[in-house]
Amino acid sequence: MGRADFPEPVKALVAELKRLPGVGPRSAERMAVWLLRNKKADPVSLAAALVKAEEEIISCPVCGFFATRDGCGICDDPRRDDHLLCVVEQATDVLPLERSGAFNGRYHCLGGKLSPLDRVSPEDLEIPSLLKRIGDGEIEVILALGSDVEGEATANYLADLLRGRNCRITRIAQGLPAGGGLEHADELTLLRALQGRRSF
Repeated sequence: MGRADFPEPVKALVAELKRLPGVGPRSAERMAVWLLRNKKADPVSLAAALVKAEEEIISCPVCGFFATRDGCGICDDPRRDDHLLCVVEQATDVLPLERSGAFNGRYHCLGGKLSPLDRVSPEDLEIPSLLKRIGDGEIEVILALGSDVEGEATANYLADLLRGRNCRITRIAQGLPAGGGLEHADELTLLRALQGRRSF
């Protein structure tokens, strides 16, 4: 006698949910059952929102952030400082900077970082469009890239490319998180915290 299993439509839903990042087989099953059995769930609205987002959301052709065909909320904002350009790895890196309220310039999303092991080379990143945006204008280019080996390599590569242009190149300071003690910090974090120090 065969073992009971979910009907095919449920198995198909579980298979799609398992494709989401960080979702394993058990979590996918729990989500599928919740969507189908919970009175608060509204799978039709969820499906409609997914279809709408897939149809309407594009990468901004200028900065690479999420946009619609009607435009980009960042690029279309005339209140932003055109003399500040913050370079990030991914479009999702824009959100923490925006939520901090500490930056009011423009952004450029590279679409990744240099990683020979993953076969990501300069040709795979949005570097030509970055160089075109910078031109020879008086602008500060802020490299807000990760502090891992690939992020450092990407920052150094871009800094070398930009030297000789009429732009100021800066790197975000990287150090201790708020509320973090020295005993929990690694050597590289402490080095960056010291290098990024400012007058008090």
